[in-house]
Amino acid sequence: MIEVNSSVFWRGTLALVIGSFMVFANVYVTQPLLPMIANEFSISPLQASASFTITTLTLGISLLFYGPISDALGRKGIMVMTMVGITLTTFCLSLVQSYESLLALRALQGFFLAGLPAIAVAYLGDEYTPEALMVAVGLYISGNTLGGIGGRLIGGFVGEWLGRSATFGVMSAISLVCLLAFFFLLPKSRHFEPKPLRVGHILMNMKDHLQNRRLLTCYLIGGFSFFIFINQYSYVTFVLEAAPYNLTAKYVGLLFLTYLSGTLGSAISGKLANRWSQPNIIVLGTCIFMFGSLVTLGGSLMAIIIGLLINSFGFFLGHSTASSYVSRNAKHAKASASSLYLVFYYLGASLGGFYLDPFWQADGWTGVIMGSWLVLSVVALAGVSLIKDNKRTVQITATS
Repeated sequence: MIEVNSSVFWRGTLALVIGSFMVFANVYVTQPLLPMIANEFSISPLQASASFTITTLTLGISLLFYGPISDALGRKGIMVMTMVGITLTTFCLSLVQSYESLLALRALQGFFLAGLPAIAVAYLGDEYTPEALMVAVGLYISGNTLGGIGGRLIGGFVGEWLGRSATFGVMSAISLVCLLAFFFLLPKSRHFEPKPLRVGHILMNMKDHLQNRRLLTCYLIGGFSFFIFINQYSYVTFVLEAAPYNLTAKYVGLLFLTYLSGTLGSAISGKLANRWSQPNIIVLGTCIFMFGSLVTLGGSLMAIIIGLLINSFGFFLGHSTASSYVSRNAKHAKASASSLYLVFYYLGASLGGFYLDPFWQADGWTGVIMGSWLVLSVVALAGVSLIKDNKRTVQITATS
């Protein structure tokens, strides 16, 4: 098993960080372009947001497919094939001229984008020791934040400079480089044990995971946290494009540098969880997220930036911990368990815009934050239930 700080640990972890960067850069590249897409195709903000949410929707649904397939057929080969699919669909997106074609290709791209997120943590669970797993998951998820930043910066700067089509052309070239680096860096699986691909067995595994109270609670925490987090960013692009801010696409893209605090949160999550327990860190991350949301109501551009920095740190601190918690507490079929977590996670991203839209229509950004607090309060309570459950387990272990 791969130990922390060994050379193969850093090589494998770097490969997954690069793959994660590629995936999430492609997911989020359209987000700073949403006002541009709305203007170009004469559609509403909610319709423009569909070019983002359709991707997260098909990504989330596809996760149900990749986890069980990888439990039967292996990890690395499937991840590489899906990354090839991402690269090709991104190139095709650079050629489309209609919103309908854009939407269809983004939906197809979501299918390929699901491959690596569905399998990466399971690969780590197969090959890494438990201590190395927690550290590696935090670093891997930091690649998510770097991808989110990179995709949005590419979308903002290249979009304003060369237009929407060229943005996807640049993104396809970057994706090809990431694909080659991933292929050569990631070590082959040594401890993977294939399981027969039986539909009944797959459904039984899914049922077992959903009946595991700890896992189900964690699924809901991840789903509803992302439900709010990612859609706050979608609506804030429209806030900052309008008066009194009047920011152009490249400056809206720069706003997503606030994800860097999330990179830090992800990277330190494993060490914090080793010291204070994973459920405690999940609740801490949620409370930080709630506080940051309030800070954005200060009204000034600086208040919005500081609030989003706090939000990103808190969200990714909780998310990376929850993701690792699922892998550690799944009794079997770890890829399927991790996939289910991400199904809830990305379905949350797809549905959150519809939930927040009435709040946006009623009271603008203040309404969005009010709607956010309602959901995040429930998420925090769910985290508290994990803390209580963890304490009961420790007490039972101590008395047995």
